[in-house]
Amino acid sequence: ILEWLSPLAPRERHQTVSEGRVEGVGDWLLHAKFEKWHTSEGGAVNPVLFCYGDPGAG
Repeated sequence: ILEWLSPLAPRERHQTVSEGRVEGVGDWLLHAKFEKWHTSEGGAVNPVLFCYGDPGAG
């Protein structure tokens, strides 16, 4: 019944995506330049960051 209700296999999908992960992706979120922009010290009143792609893919 569960396979009929949801044929998705999230655990397997997560494993596949995790295996394709590139080391260091997203490290820039911890850099001082980004933190300055994020906290509005850089002059941005309402900073917006748009990231697109597969969830959990990097």
